[in-house]
Amino acid sequence: MAATVSSCLSLVPTVHHRAGGFPAVALTNTLQRRRRSRRYLVVVASATRAEQEAAPVTIEDVDLSSHQAAPDDGELAARWPEIHGSNNWEGLLDPIDGVLLQELIRYGEFAQATYDSFDYDRFSPYCGSCKYPAKTFFHDVGLGGIGYEVTRYLYATCNDLKFPNFGIKTAANAKMWSESGTFIGYVAVSTDEETARLGRRDIAVAWRGTITRLEWVADLTANQIPLRETGVPCPDPDVKVERGFVALYTDKGTGCRFCRYSAREQVLAEVRKLVDLYHGRGEQVSVTVTGHSLGSALAMLCAFDIAETRANVSPGDRVAPVCVFSFAGPRVGNVAFRRRFERELGVRALRVVNVHDSVPKVPGVFFNESAFPELVLRAADRLGLGGVYTHLGVLLQLDHKVSPFLKETLDLSCYHNLEAHLHLLDGFRGSGAGFEPRGRDPALVNKSTDFLREDHMVPPVWYQAENKGMVRTEDGRWVLPPRQRVLDDHPEDTDHHLQRLGLTA
Repeated sequence: MAATVSSCLSLVPTVHHRAGGFPAVALTNTLQRRRRSRRYLVVVASATRAEQEAAPVTIEDVDLSSHQAAPDDGELAARWPEIHGSNNWEGLLDPIDGVLLQELIRYGEFAQATYDSFDYDRFSPYCGSCKYPAKTFFHDVGLGGIGYEVTRYLYATCNDLKFPNFGIKTAANAKMWSESGTFIGYVAVSTDEETARLGRRDIAVAWRGTITRLEWVADLTANQIPLRETGVPCPDPDVKVERGFVALYTDKGTGCRFCRYSAREQVLAEVRKLVDLYHGRGEQVSVTVTGHSLGSALAMLCAFDIAETRANVSPGDRVAPVCVFSFAGPRVGNVAFRRRFERELGVRALRVVNVHDSVPKVPGVFFNESAFPELVLRAADRLGLGGVYTHLGVLLQLDHKVSPFLKETLDLSCYHNLEAHLHLLDGFRGSGAGFEPRGRDPALVNKSTDFLREDHMVPPVWYQAENKGMVRTEDGRWVLPPRQRVLDDHPEDTDHHLQRLGLTA
């Protein structure tokens, strides 16, 4: 388990490398057509390089003024259950529904904010924490006016590992904010004004993914554990999930004030609190969970857990529907996990992936939904063969080769990058429809990668703090300034809401 989680959770700052020796993933005929099977809807945008070159597009051609948060014509408020997955997005993906696309990008930006706010600086005693206070979080990450407010930060640990310093020495005599915890995400809730636009009060849960390139894929194990053995009250003993993912979700460290509650306990208590609050006001409420990469795996586990523990159900059996918008996520569990998630708990999930990305192809390299029908997977699981995994939910596949802004590269981290996924969504219309950017700045792709064509004149890996956070003091020295605030601690009512769920901290 330690190998699994350590490979998933490397906290060193992103370093750009060219990955030699890795052939690009082929776009197969199966993925080039729209198909409906086993409750999957697959949509792939495709175009030849010749078609792109025939009509070259530059960054200057993109009208950034056209990229607005969302129309205020009341359409989303009227259609929100459908956009939230009440009908499994039937008929909304090919061609892509404009309202749904805007929502996908918005929740993708919520996930991206977990990266942009993460303190990567290994010389800082706050390495591994969130750089910004909750009250100004969205403003500080460049999402001012998004219409949500952070109510709680989420912290995670693993009992087999020590981070955020991960064995790297900090400045002499520097005391780490936590020797075993890391900022892993947040819970936010829509404001009154945004609630009116959305048609319901939305509780958003965003999980952070890996922040280095893809070395962890090679080390990812297929070792599974029955979910009920982790503390999640699943009645089905056949439901199994990847051990490393669930360890990060459920582990806690009593010696750390930030990890004395597991990430699981933190998110369940906050969702329970907010659902009770807004249902008590007579409002409609939804719970939307999002994440990228490892964060996608945590989002799936979290959404399952919220529904299983009934954290989304208030007294009087008022239910807040639970939905996942996942980006570039790996498989999480077996066939029984999918059955319980989709059919018995009724959780909806929409997975956005790049067809060339390797991460969604693991774990379960041999026994998976692409290789075998469900009956075969169930039989292999019962025989105890191990490593039986299946994706769940509805699949929306994109192809980075359709974008005229992106270059040919063998760097697998580019294929997996979240900003690249959001760029592809911005230009997606439907299968075979080419690429038509709506106004999201393509320069964002190169925030942490080198994926844009050089003729667009955007430096690679450009997103960083000015002077890497160093400031000049009055005596002329350059230093890292101390943080002028106290890190956000856990709310005092956490135990109360856990007890209401029948859990004890």
